[in-house]
Amino acid sequence: MFSDLNQFPLSKNLQRLFLLRNIAIISQCAVIAMAYWIIEIVLPWTEMIIVVAVLATLNLFTRLRLSHNWPVSHIEFFAQLLVDVLALSALLYFSGGSTNPFISLYLLPLTITAATLPWRYTWVMATITISCYSLLLFNYMPLPHDHSSDHSKHMTEFNLHVIGMWLAFMLSTVIIAGFVVKMSISIRDRDRDLAKVREQALRNEQIIALGTLAAGAAHELGTPLSTMAVVTGELQHEYLLDSEFQNNIRILRDQIRHCKQTLTQLLADAGQTRAEEGSGQSVDHFLSQILDKWKLIQPSVKFTYHSDGIQPTPKIMNNHLLSQSILNLLNNAADASSKCVDIKSNWDHQTLHLEIIDDGEGLSVEAKQHAGEAFFTSKAPGQGFGIGLFLANANIERFGGSVHLFDHENGGACIQVTLPLIGQPA
Repeated sequence: MFSDLNQFPLSKNLQRLFLLRNIAIISQCAVIAMAYWIIEIVLPWTEMIIVVAVLATLNLFTRLRLSHNWPVSHIEFFAQLLVDVLALSALLYFSGGSTNPFISLYLLPLTITAATLPWRYTWVMATITISCYSLLLFNYMPLPHDHSSDHSKHMTEFNLHVIGMWLAFMLSTVIIAGFVVKMSISIRDRDRDLAKVREQALRNEQIIALGTLAAGAAHELGTPLSTMAVVTGELQHEYLLDSEFQNNIRILRDQIRHCKQTLTQLLADAGQTRAEEGSGQSVDHFLSQILDKWKLIQPSVKFTYHSDGIQPTPKIMNNHLLSQSILNLLNNAADASSKCVDIKSNWDHQTLHLEIIDDGEGLSVEAKQHAGEAFFTSKAPGQGFGIGLFLANANIERFGGSVHLFDHENGGACIQVTLPLIGQPA
C-alpha cells in the first residue's frame, strides 16, 4: 500500500507534464508561424518542424501510456523530462543557440526535476542542462542579421530580442508557479493518506493487543463464572418461597449466562477476518436482537425506540463484532443517561442511519478532543476501561461505516452510526 501511495504523485505529475508539453508544442508552433509569416526570418524550418512533430508524437504515446493504470517510476518521469530538454536543445540549435531569448526555458525541466524527484536526478538534470547550454555557446546556427541595414532596423531586431526574453520569462514563471502549486497539493494529499495509513496501522496494533488480552481474560473468567452459576443455582433452590429473591437470582443467572455466551463467542471469533464471518439479516430484526440483548444486560435502563425505513426491509451483515460494537455504544449512552435513552433508526436501500441520544450532561471539552481514543474514558475510576467507543468505532469503520459523537441540540450527547447495507430485500 505504501508503494502505491508513493507512485500516485508521480502519476499525477506525469499527467501535468503531458499538459505542459501540449502547451509547449502549441507555443512552439505559434512562434514558428510568427517568425515565418510576420517577422520573415530565414531559418531551417523543415528541421524545426520535424523536431516539433517528433515531440508531438512522443506526447501522443505518453497519452496512451497514461490511459493504463501503470505506476510511474522515477526513471520514467526523468526520461520524459529529458525528452523535453533534447527537443528544446534541438530547436535552440537551429535558431541562434545561446543568443536565442528562449534559452532560459532550460530552467523549466530543472525546476520540475528538483520539485518532484530525488536529489540525484536533480544534479544529473543540472549537469545535462548546463552542458547543453555550454555547447550552444559555440555550436549553433546563428540567426540571420542584415548588417547593411540602418539603425532603425538594428533597433527592431534588438526590441524583438527583448520581447522574446520577456515572453520566455513570463512563460517560465507561470508554468513553474502552476506546476509547483499543483505538485505541493499532491504532496500534501500523499502525506495525509500516509498519516491515515499510519493511524490505521497503529489502531490495528492496539486492537490486536486488546484481542490477545481479551482471549486470555476469557480463559481466566470461565472458571469463576461457572462457580457463580453453580452457587446461584443452589441459592435459587434454597430460597424457593422468597419471590423477590427469586427474581433477583433469576436476573443474576441470566447475566452470568450472557457473560459465558459472550466469552464463548469471543473465543470462537478469535482470529477470524471481517466480511466472511456473518450472513445477511434484515435490518429491523438485526436491531431488535441487539436491543433484546441490551435489555438483558441493562435491565434497569429505560429507552424509547423509533424506526423508519423502506419496505421490503433490506439486509445488513449479521456479524458478532458489528452487533457488539453497537452494544458498546448503547452501554455508553446508558451510563451517561439520567432517565431515558432515545434510539432512532432509518434506512434506505444502501445505508442504515442509527442515532443514540442520552439525556446526560453532554460532552466535556476533554471528551470532545479525545473521544474514541484507546483507553480514554470520562467515567469515574474503576467504572470504565476506555476501549468501548474505540473498538466500536474501529469495527464499524472496518465494515464501511462511520461513528460521530457530538452534543445534541436538546441536551445530552448523540451518537450517529452509519452502516452500509447489502441491498437485497429480506
